[in-house]
Amino acid sequence: MNSIWHSFQEKNNAVIENNDIIHYGNASTELKSTGSNTLVMADLSHFGIIHFSGEDASEFLQGQLSCDVTKIDHYTAQYGSCCTPKGRMLASFLVWKNSSGYFMQLPISLLITLEKRLSMYVMRAKVKLNNDSDKYVRIGVAGSLASEVVEKIFGVSPDPFLGVINSENESVICLSQDRFEIVTTQENAPKVWKNLKEYAMPVGRFCWDWLEVKEGIPIITPATQEQFVPQMTNLEAIGGISFQKGCYPGQEIVSRTQFLGKIKRRMYLANICTKESISAGDELYSTKKQVCGMVVNAAPSPEGGYDVLAVIQTDSVKNENISWKETKGPILKILPLPYVLK
Repeated sequence: MNSIWHSFQEKNNAVIENNDIIHYGNASTELKSTGSNTLVMADLSHFGIIHFSGEDASEFLQGQLSCDVTKIDHYTAQYGSCCTPKGRMLASFLVWKNSSGYFMQLPISLLITLEKRLSMYVMRAKVKLNNDSDKYVRIGVAGSLASEVVEKIFGVSPDPFLGVINSENESVICLSQDRFEIVTTQENAPKVWKNLKEYAMPVGRFCWDWLEVKEGIPIITPATQEQFVPQMTNLEAIGGISFQKGCYPGQEIVSRTQFLGKIKRRMYLANICTKESISAGDELYSTKKQVCGMVVNAAPSPEGGYDVLAVIQTDSVKNENISWKETKGPILKILPLPYVLK
């Protein structure tokens, strides 16, 4: 979070810790409002942005990412991942495009290491990577009136699911029917925030985390790097894997896993009834006292406890109770995902 935006948010009653906005005065009320589909808005400075520019940017990214970059244009974004040669996810992200190039949004805690890794493969390609995290402000908007308010403020609403509208000062991305992200310049951000605040309640980042969890969007963090192949996190269900494109690091493993039907672990949505803090990377146990899964993402639930995304052995889910941290720990209540797995 750049210093100007940090100061602006503090003046708007934000409680900030480690550059994350925790809440705006009452975390519990903010979470309950988010869960009731009230229109809310959140600062997304916990994500960073890598900007890819140059005439070879598309070809370069096509050879590095699991998604089909050729399908990303000025009107369509995509989810994707970057993998090791063994097909293990180093990062998951959202990618979109405007006239200046491609933008990759991922947790800021992974940005520097991924930028360095990708830079190693540039070689003679005409592509430049920049950390533009402080150049742009990201604001999330969610709730039953989100589309109506976005159209009222920006004059247009993007197409459903990863539609993009670009203008001189911002990009508006439709993440789902009732959830949008606005990416705007540092100079224009206060105006956008004030306009949105006329309709929406500001909420802390954990409210946005919960929305991501409920929509089944996997976000790889340092605690879960190299733990999963993309299909384990259901990435193909949200368009983050192309099985028709050419080679990229890990492509052979990812394709073999898909076509040989060896996906024995899948990501599930679940609630865990506990007051203890749940974190990405926490292990899960079956009744056989064996580790059978791992938490990918977790967020406090408006209904109590934590809602989590967790990669778990499919057989264990079908036949056993799954518990958190130890065999006698709180049991996971499996919930339906918002998309269908094939």
